[in-house]
Formats: sequence, structure tokens, C-alpha cells
Amino acid sequence: MTSCAVRSEALPRSNMVVSVNGVVIPREQISQESQHHPAASPLEAWRKAAEALVVRELLIQQARRDGVCAEPVLDEDGRRETEDEAAIRAMIERDVKVPEADDAACRRYYDSNLRRFRSPALYEAAHILLAADPADKEARANARATAERLVAELREAPERFVALAAEHSACPSRQQGGNLGQIGPGQTVAEFEAALAAMPAGTTSQAPVESRYGFHIIHLDRKIEGRQLPYEMVSDRIAAYLAASVRHRALAQYVGLLAGRAEISGIDLPSVG
Repeated sequence: MTSCAVRSEALPRSNMVVSVNGVVIPREQISQESQHHPAASPLEAWRKAAEALVVRELLIQQARRDGVCAEPVLDEDGRRETEDEAAIRAMIERDVKVPEADDAACRRYYDSNLRRFRSPALYEAAHILLAADPADKEARANARATAERLVAELREAPERFVALAAEHSACPSRQQGGNLGQIGPGQTVAEFEAALAAMPAGTTSQAPVESRYGFHIIHLDRKIEGRQLPYEMVSDRIAAYLAASVRHRALAQYVGLLAGRAEISGIDLPSVG
């Protein structure tokens, strides 16, 4: 079982040649390109790099066949294009037409995806953190027990929250009585965020909330509900998204046509949807 796992992570055998119409893409170039393609395994990164370089070679060869030339320009990062990159850009601009999304298409997308266009809920909250490393079972158990004791104490004396935060919390917010200020999406761990969403304003969590940091006792002071953003506020964003989606599909189809006419060895390009 272990040997199978090791084999699945290995890079392609050294005699495997990746080429496009007889032009070989050196293994060293693929390995160097791999660093720009984060993946779950070295093999997956290698495959992604090989695919990217095959696509680039397809485009370069087509630009040369068509005699496409263009003046290199600076890209958005201030890097000057190579002559091949400039030719590819010019060829794509010539051959891959992307219609702009009209207002009707944008409105249809908005009406079909209303939940995507809501401002997020915001929370004004405080917490007490009983910290414990997940790997330390004894510390974890002690932190849970302390958190449960504090929850019980707060049921009887909720006005003690500030004092208990100052005394017990492992979070720097203890200096402000546990106050975290206003919290938006992504600013806390998922478990904390889910607990906030489920709590009524003005209440304290009825049980400790466990996360990788330990156990939290949360008090929610105020919840500001999200609101539906009007179409006029997001229409430009929708138009840009739809244009990018159409461009991606059109470019994939264009590359697919080139690949269908080419002789490619050593790698299979993903099929074009």
C-alpha cells in the first residue's frame, strides 16, 4: 500500500518526452515551470507545468505560421514581453473575439444569483479564549473543563464577562474585556463565524465553541444584517465577470482547435468543455 502511494507521487520516467509537432520541451524547463503551479503533489505540479508549456508552444508555432509580429510592451507588472509573448498576444487579440455582455445578460445573471450580491453580515462581539494545542490532549481537556465552568458562571452572572475575560482569556483582547470590535466574513475561524451567525444579539454562547486555538466563550453585542446590493451598484462587476468567463471559454476552444491539429506527445491536454 505504501509503495503504491510513493509511485503515484513520482515524476514521469526520465525517458518520457513532451513535444509539440516534434519540438521537444526539455524536462528541465518543465521542472522550472512547476514552481509556478502549486499543487497537492509534485506529479500534479509537473503535469500542470507541462500542459502550460505545451499550450504556449502551440500558440508560438501558430503565430509563426501566420507570420504574426507585434511590438513587445510592458505588462501590468512592468515586465517587458518577449517577442514570442507579444506575437501570441497579438494573435489572440486577432483571433479570439469576446463580445461584451449587454445589460440584459448582466441583469439575467444578477436575478439568477441574488445571494451573491448581498453585503455580508457584520458582528460586534467579544470572547474569552481558553487556549490549548489540539495535539495536547490533557491541555485540551483542561481548557474544555474551564470553558464549561465559565459558561455556567456566566449563566448566573452575565455581567461578569469583562472580568472573566481579563482573568482567563489567552487572547490580547482580554485587555479590552474580550472585545473584538466589528467582525466581518473571513476574519475569524469557521467555527467562530458559524457560532456568531447562529446567536441572537445580546446573548452569550451556551456552550464553549471549539476551534484549533482552543475553546471560545462568545458574547454577541450586535448583529448588522447584510442587505441586497442594487443592480446598479454591481453591474460593472457582473459585466467584467461575464466577459472574463466568455474569454476563458473562447481561449480554451481556440487552444483545443490548435491541439486537435497538432501532434502532441508525453502529455494529454484537458478536454475543452
